[in-house]
Amino acid sequence: MISRRLAASLALLVPALALPSTADAQAPAGARAPAPAPKIAPAPSSQRPAPPPASRAGAAAAAGAADLRRLGEAFADVADKVGPAVVQIEVTVAEDVSSPLRWFRDGGQRRGLGSGVIFSEDGGILTNNHVIDGARAITVRLRDGRMFAGRLAGRDPATDLAVLRIDAKGLPTVTFADSDAARVGAWVVAIGSPFGLGHTVTTGVLSAKGRGGVGVNDVEDYLQTDASINPGNSGGPLVDLDGRVLGINTMVVSRGQGIGLAVPANMARRVAEQLLSSGRVERAWIGVGLQDLTPQLAAVLPSAPPAGALVNAVSPGGPAARSNLHPGDVITSVAARPVRDAQDVLRALFLHNVGETLALEVVRDGQRYQTRVTLAARNERPPPALPVERAPARHPGLGLTLRDVPVARAPRAPAGGATSAVRVLGVASDSPAERAGIRPGDVILEADRRRAPTAADVEQAARDGDLLLRVQRRSTVFYAALRR
Repeated sequence: MISRRLAASLALLVPALALPSTADAQAPAGARAPAPAPKIAPAPSSQRPAPPPASRAGAAAAAGAADLRRLGEAFADVADKVGPAVVQIEVTVAEDVSSPLRWFRDGGQRRGLGSGVIFSEDGGILTNNHVIDGARAITVRLRDGRMFAGRLAGRDPATDLAVLRIDAKGLPTVTFADSDAARVGAWVVAIGSPFGLGHTVTTGVLSAKGRGGVGVNDVEDYLQTDASINPGNSGGPLVDLDGRVLGINTMVVSRGQGIGLAVPANMARRVAEQLLSSGRVERAWIGVGLQDLTPQLAAVLPSAPPAGALVNAVSPGGPAARSNLHPGDVITSVAARPVRDAQDVLRALFLHNVGETLALEVVRDGQRYQTRVTLAARNERPPPALPVERAPARHPGLGLTLRDVPVARAPRAPAGGATSAVRVLGVASDSPAERAGIRPGDVILEADRRRAPTAADVEQAARDGDLLLRVQRRSTVFYAALRR
């Protein structure tokens, strides 16, 4: 694999010294054989003449350049392998929605850009929940230039992940790595669309694992990297030098430099598969409240362990209560995995299915004991439906209220010498017109390719449920598609 090809470190190439060998020659008849040349023992290696300093420096430079070329080829190989499965996601949202995406104006609508990665050849795409939050419409652009309307298969705000579907088959896909086995310090590559610059490749190292406490999501277990991640990279993959996805890039720490965070692949894959199959995530729960065991708490708890998660509440009748857990207990391991803090318990539970039974190691009043707990389903409310999931409300005229106005009152004289123009007086809430970005005050220049239409012409064109408008708003002209 690529990573194994790069395992050798830089080394000095020292040319070996060798004595030329001579063949035994037979003297001509009658000639005196020459005296044999005295044999000279080879000098010890420590006494052999060293290559000139310039030769050693040149060899080292050549070896270093070769390794750098191989490293560059490894990055290029990763981009070639993973790039076709990375997509650019464009969302249209309401004006009052804020998100750490790159926002821009496209005619009458406000749009944001993010990234995603194809993990199912029949059109399953994994991205961040915040990329599509508030979306009225979703467009997915593949690397080969094809564009598809994206449908939301499901989203999980607790992990900031979402899955989209597009109507396509035989798509290039990615392979997920075991993020738990990833080594801190290993090379990583981030691919995405920062600031709308599609399929940008940046490199760095895996800086840390198991980062939590950011306070953004309910479930936090991030990979940290110094690979450049910017707005628009959200939802794109963080991959190793074998081209396997280690994580889904999700945010940057604005107070620092070179601190990007990604949802680890083991968590992302689990969420993606559940969202694709059922549209929701079933998360395990044992019915306890937890907090970190700080040095201050450990100093006053009887014979407290050096690390663990402190139980501060137990739900009556829940799995933990049935397993004899009490407030004041300290959980030190879950399923044989050591626990450093409360986040470790949540991470361990999330990696197991509802109905599984896990072994817990607990310290109570200085006494260590084991118990077993059976995981139950956590009672979570589904996230509210996004506008893109709801069918637009039915309105006559696709939600447009129009009036013919004299040209002198219109922002621009319509083509063809017409004496009036069509002004939008009102737009019904949650109507096709509102979703297309039409606003009161807009002037309609064309309706279904008919120039300088009247209000009656627009209403007639809208009766079949599909309408293409060319609209002017102040000094901007744009097309808008309305569909019932």
